[in-house]
Amino acid sequence: MATEKLYYQDAHQAAFEARVVSCQPGKHGYDVVLDRTCFYPEGGGQPGDTGFLSGVRVTDTHERGGEIVHFCEQPLSEGQSVEGRIDYARRFEFMQLHSGEHILSGVIHRRFGYENVGFHMGADFVTIDFSGMLTQEDLSAVEAEANEWVWKNVPIEITYPDAEALKTIPYRSKKELTGQVRIVTIPGADICACCGTHVSSTGEIGLIKIFSCVKFHDGVRLEILCGRRALAYLSEIAEQNRRVSGLLSAKPLETAAAVRRLLDAEAAQIIPGTPAGERDFDTDFLDYILAVKVVDGVEAAIEHIARHGTGHSDAIVARDEAAQRRFVQAVDSAAVYVNASTRFTDGGEFGLGCEMGISTQKLHARGPMGLEELTTYKYVVRGNGQIR
Repeated sequence: MATEKLYYQDAHQAAFEARVVSCQPGKHGYDVVLDRTCFYPEGGGQPGDTGFLSGVRVTDTHERGGEIVHFCEQPLSEGQSVEGRIDYARRFEFMQLHSGEHILSGVIHRRFGYENVGFHMGADFVTIDFSGMLTQEDLSAVEAEANEWVWKNVPIEITYPDAEALKTIPYRSKKELTGQVRIVTIPGADICACCGTHVSSTGEIGLIKIFSCVKFHDGVRLEILCGRRALAYLSEIAEQNRRVSGLLSAKPLETAAAVRRLLDAEAAQIIPGTPAGERDFDTDFLDYILAVKVVDGVEAAIEHIARHGTGHSDAIVARDEAAQRRFVQAVDSAAVYVNASTRFTDGGEFGLGCEMGISTQKLHARGPMGLEELTTYKYVVRGNGQIR
């Protein structure tokens, strides 16, 4: 017998009464099926609910063949009436996260045509995978628009259109759907097939914040938070910045500049020199002189190389595999190194034989001279700290 799904009737309902249909020993304690429940089962990237059934702890919830199975720490008797209560604070956080993800995915789909190809609510962040690349400027614009939809407090609509009506709805979906389809509509922002629980109106989301974006397969992976969890994380960041501000005797919005000055001063003690200007990065000194640029991250490094590099050889030294992949993909030099010295840029070192000439540019013959060798290749060299 299919379980009556109270969470679809009212996602904010936290308590209910039900009857135990079955109770069997399972891998996670006892598998309890009720005739009706507010407990949402894991699905659609959203974790299953936890809570209590007449004082018995429910550690997770799943669906099997139309029945909602509650993983309980202790057994319950068949036919027994129980009072259920979900962990509503946890559920509401998931509702904020899920509805916020819909808005963000809808905005990105409308602006760029990218598909949401992966979604997961993790312990620390929500991750969303998209099928195309996004710049920092794109992310700022998308985040701003997404929050505008939050502050408009748009009512969220849940419908179950029939097959004919479904054909006329431009909804997002990761796969071809048959049978009854549940459509979640945020008017103007998103239309998506979804089985998850959502807030009643967008204002309940409170806030949508993007914390990171890295290259993932042929697109990007975003880490985001919404609502209560976004506020909690931002509060932790603010507290950390407050402490750093005190240690550096700098205003909270000037801590990065203070750290930069401190690092520059330490670097000057190790390697005495004078501040480098833009022209220095385009100069071949023909001497033991380095022009050093300190950047905030891999994207800034890629931008600097694109503006000042010769296309001969460039390297990244990093543990972060996502940063490594992004660097290799974006830097269009003849030789790109990961955790290895650019001094290996030599035909002999590449095992191609001696070089017939010397070049400091991208076009560089390595090995025996010929038409094929004069065609520019991109060599990707990976190491673990080797120097020549």
